[in-house]
Amino acid sequence: MFTASAKKKENIAEYLLYMWQIEDMIRAYNLDIDRISTHIIDAYTGITDEQRKSLYEWYESLIDMMHSEGVAQHGHLQINKNVIIDLTDLHLRLLKSPREPFYTAAFYKALPYIVELRAKSQGGQVGEIETCFNALYGILMLRLQKREIGDDTLKAMKDITAFMTVLSEKYRLDKAGELEL
Repeated sequence: MFTASAKKKENIAEYLLYMWQIEDMIRAYNLDIDRISTHIIDAYTGITDEQRKSLYEWYESLIDMMHSEGVAQHGHLQINKNVIIDLTDLHLRLLKSPREPFYTAAFYKALPYIVELRAKSQGGQVGEIETCFNALYGILMLRLQKREIGDDTLKAMKDITAFMTVLSEKYRLDKAGELEL
């Protein structure tokens, strides 16, 4: 919860990837708040009892949402889907703006990889922004598993990461009221 709040303010892409990890971690503990409390919440050191209680309640609310939204086995919470929707809306506004040539260039540099990934995906009609997040999350999981990543994949990820970095910064500026399109 503490990490999520900070990431949401600083870097929306990191926030969303973190939240996807949280969803997967909750699934790994079979949506069992007692196991999560024992293995995750209790592992936090240097936090107050009130912070510990808030963390417990946060995980508990995520578990409740996962049950009620039907994403206990797979998929993403609506709060996370809303981030994709917001980023997609911003992305489209940025592409239309004559004031954003750097953003447009970053997008078109990553676009061939996005198109290729969309063609390979089994997920149906996934938009460009969600495709980028799926790719970034996949790479994150491969790295956590210490699996080898090919040179072509690393090249693609470099351009997608650069694009998502620019989009995240534009999102931060937009939320702060500092983005003029």
